[in-house]
Amino acid sequence: MKAAVVKKFSKKGEAVVNANFAGIDRGAQEIVKVDVPDSWKTAEDAPRRLEVPTDRPEMKKFVKEILDPVGRLHGDDLPVSAFADRADGVYPAGSAAFEKRGIAITVPQWDGTKCAQCNLCAMVCPHAVIRPIAMNAEEAAAAPEGTTMVKHKRADYQYALIVSVLDCTGCASCANVCPTKSLTMKPIASELDRQKIYDALVDTSEKPELLTNNTIGVQYRKPYLEFSGACAGCGETPYAKLATQLYGDRMYIANATGCSSIWGGSAPSTPYTVDKNGHGPAWSNSLFEDNAEFGYGMLLAQKQIRERLSMDAQQLLDTPVADKAQAWLDTYEDAATNTEPAQALIAALQTAALEGDAKAAAADFLKDADYAAKKYQFIFGGDGWAYDIGFGGLDHVIASNENVNIVVFDTEVYSNTGGQASKATQTGAVAKFAASGKVVKKKDLAQIAMSYGYVYVAQVAMGANANQCLKAFQEAAAYDGPSIIICYAPCINHGIKMPFNQAEQKKAVAAGYWNLFRFNPDLAKAGKNPFTLDSKAPSADYVQFIEGETRYSALKRSFPGKAEQLFSIAAENSIEKYNKLAALVDFYAPKGE
Repeated sequence: MKAAVVKKFSKKGEAVVNANFAGIDRGAQEIVKVDVPDSWKTAEDAPRRLEVPTDRPEMKKFVKEILDPVGRLHGDDLPVSAFADRADGVYPAGSAAFEKRGIAITVPQWDGTKCAQCNLCAMVCPHAVIRPIAMNAEEAAAAPEGTTMVKHKRADYQYALIVSVLDCTGCASCANVCPTKSLTMKPIASELDRQKIYDALVDTSEKPELLTNNTIGVQYRKPYLEFSGACAGCGETPYAKLATQLYGDRMYIANATGCSSIWGGSAPSTPYTVDKNGHGPAWSNSLFEDNAEFGYGMLLAQKQIRERLSMDAQQLLDTPVADKAQAWLDTYEDAATNTEPAQALIAALQTAALEGDAKAAAADFLKDADYAAKKYQFIFGGDGWAYDIGFGGLDHVIASNENVNIVVFDTEVYSNTGGQASKATQTGAVAKFAASGKVVKKKDLAQIAMSYGYVYVAQVAMGANANQCLKAFQEAAAYDGPSIIICYAPCINHGIKMPFNQAEQKKAVAAGYWNLFRFNPDLAKAGKNPFTLDSKAPSADYVQFIEGETRYSALKRSFPGKAEQLFSIAAENSIEKYNKLAALVDFYAPKGE
């Protein structure tokens, strides 16, 4: 066994090998006999009653007939007829909330007396299990016994952090980013009673005055991505979750195959969910190579339908609903403001007494009423898709100058298939197909996109600058044209301690390994500098940073001479890149500045 450990883990370092050795030794030395009662020979399963706490009849049916049997490893027993209602591949959104896997060993316990109410814990939580709520006096009085709450620091409410204990993976990302150490990881057994508190309070009404457009206020908004199957401490899901908090009730998502499609929609559970009105992201998975085109097709399909609806609205301008039709037309291309006019026009058409062409136009409009409100078109995928296999399509789509929002989860490897090198892999990193270290530099996707001049481009790292990350998502969605946000997402394939994922992002920026910037063409139109360099000059040692990750330290152990050479080249590349970015500030500055 020890020989096998050496063969498999020697590249991960002596500490990992010794830890496995210690486990083998203890396994042989600490065997404990457990007497099994004779009654177990004839034991029978206790009667089981499945409760599905939802008022959605389609969800009750789905959980009972498909989700629960599959979760109990009886999926192979299901007849084909059980899937007859799902022949088109459409599954009800939000089913992941009914899995309640209870897989964590430890979960966060909150001390409200220390809390700064910054909500950063909720922002970085990969699985949306920790959430801030604000309760008025009536809601606070009705809260379950044992609910911990404190006076809200910014309004006349009671503040609480609630945790879905049975959905937590125990990654401790929340506790590790907490600036006041008000979160402590405790054994799950001691916290199980808090699940009922979460269940009772999770739908507490949002307080409009608290829904500010900053990192604190956004976390009071419902996340439309929750309880996914992502790794504990995942670096990708916090970005996707943030996008859904901003735009989830009016967004389409085309998702490339890869990690984000696996945690985003592994049958039978669906982590993208809906609100009380049944609104939420419309998500679909495409192939690896054509996801950008797939998302572009979604946009064009909506565009075609809405153009027909706009002609219907024109027919209604001489009718009693003219004011509603005009208000909808006035905001037609603005997803941020078009929803209310769309709802008002739909409501008016449902009761209006119209004749002739106007009546036919109203009927046609109502037939596709779901498309009336302008939606945000997002395209999600990893670096293997964006930099490599799907790059041709991505380039075509951003060149189209259409209003699509592309989000790239950059793990710098093909994460889902085991960590193969991609064009996003940095010089000196060890990955599959680059066992002796990658010898060429990383492809600069951001620079390629910026070269068009009319594409919004941002590079972000939530753990390094959460405010800049949020601002990039808001600016990208507001920009009437193609946008691409490249998100640094440390991965378990990097050989890091996943509970410190956010801290790793901060270190990466400090060392100049990853840079933060935004390129906003709208600013150029306003006579301002479109390029903003959001990260400072490197203040930490590049080589020291990368040697803290197994994907780099493994090369130093296996090929020390080559490692020294490649690490030196990589460090020089990072300085060269930062200097180029700094020069872009002057390059894009309006003449006269």
